[in-house]
Amino acid sequence: MTGLPADQAAAFAEVALANVVREYPHYEGHWHFEGATIPTPRQLHPCFYGSFDWHSCVEMFWVMVRLLRRHSAFAPAAEIRRTLEEHLTGEALAAEAASFAPEEQRTTQRPYGWSALLELTVEVSTWDDPDARRWSAPLRELGAVFVERYLEWLPKAAYPVRTGLHENDAFGLSRALPYADYLAGHGDPRLRRVLAETATRWFGADRDYPGSWEPSGADFLSPALAEAELMARLLPTPEFSGWLHGFLPGIAEGMPRALFTPVAVTDPTDGLIAHLHGLNLHRAWCWRRLAESLSAGDERIPAIRAAVESHTSASLPEVTGGAYAVQHFLVYYALLLLD
Repeated sequence: MTGLPADQAAAFAEVALANVVREYPHYEGHWHFEGATIPTPRQLHPCFYGSFDWHSCVEMFWVMVRLLRRHSAFAPAAEIRRTLEEHLTGEALAAEAASFAPEEQRTTQRPYGWSALLELTVEVSTWDDPDARRWSAPLRELGAVFVERYLEWLPKAAYPVRTGLHENDAFGLSRALPYADYLAGHGDPRLRRVLAETATRWFGADRDYPGSWEPSGADFLSPALAEAELMARLLPTPEFSGWLHGFLPGIAEGMPRALFTPVAVTDPTDGLIAHLHGLNLHRAWCWRRLAESLSAGDERIPAIRAAVESHTSASLPEVTGGAYAVQHFLVYYALLLLD
C-alpha cells in the first residue's frame, strides 16, 4: 500500500500542527548540573519544544514540510507555512545549536535526533521555494553541528547498536544519507564517505541475522530490517540481492515468521507498548524499500509485498485519533511509508 489519500494528508497535518506547539507533557534527555537552573522545554529549544521530545518534534516539522511541498492542495498550506515561518528562524535555530554545543552534550540525541534534523534539513534545502530557501540557511547551520558530531564519532565506533529503539545505528545512518548526498553534491563528500565506510564495516559481512528474536517489547524499529534498508541504499542491485540472501535467507518462504507477522499492541496508552505501532509501520516501510531495491521478478517480492500490506493494515488506522503516546510520533512513520 503506497500513496497518500487527500483525507489522510489533512489529518496528518492537523496532528503535526498541534504537536509542534504542545510543550507538555515533555521528555528531555539532557545533562543537568548542580546549581544550574533547569530551563523549560521552550527555553531550551525555542524551535523544537513540542511533540513530547526533541526528535519527535523535528520529525513533525519534516511532516509539515513534506506535506506542504508535495500535498499542498490537500493540507492546510497557509497554516503550515505560517507555523514554519514562526519557528524556523535564525534566532531560534541558533539557540538550538547552542543547546547542543557543550562538550557534555556531544552524545545527546545520537544518532536518532541527529539524523532527524539532517532529514528535515535536506527536505527544506532541496525545495525550490522562496520561504524554504530562507529557512534552509539556519537549518544547515544547526545541521553542521551534527555533521561534525558524525565525523568525530563514527571512525571511533567499533560496534553498531542494534536495538529497536532510538539508539539504532542503521536507521540513523540511513536517514543521514540523503543529506550526506546533498553535501557531496555541493563539494563536501566527508559525511557520505564516513557513513558508507562505517555501514560496510559494521554490516557488510553480516549473515543469518536472528530475525526470529524480534520484537522486543518497546521496539518501534526493526533492527533486522533497518540494517537491510540501509544496505539497500548503499549497494548496487545485484550486490544487494546477494547480501540480502545471506542476511535473511528465508524471505521467499516468509521466514523468519516473526518478521512477517504484525505485532500486537495491547495498550496504546502505554508509552512503551505504543512504540509497537511504530514498529509495524517501520517494518512496512522497510519491506517496501527492499522490494523496490530488488530486480523485477525476484522470487522474494511476493512475500515482501504481503508483509507490507499486513503491517500497514495493522497500525495505519491508529495514526490519528488515539492517545498522545501514539500521536506524538506515529504520523512520521505513516508518511514515510505512504509518501
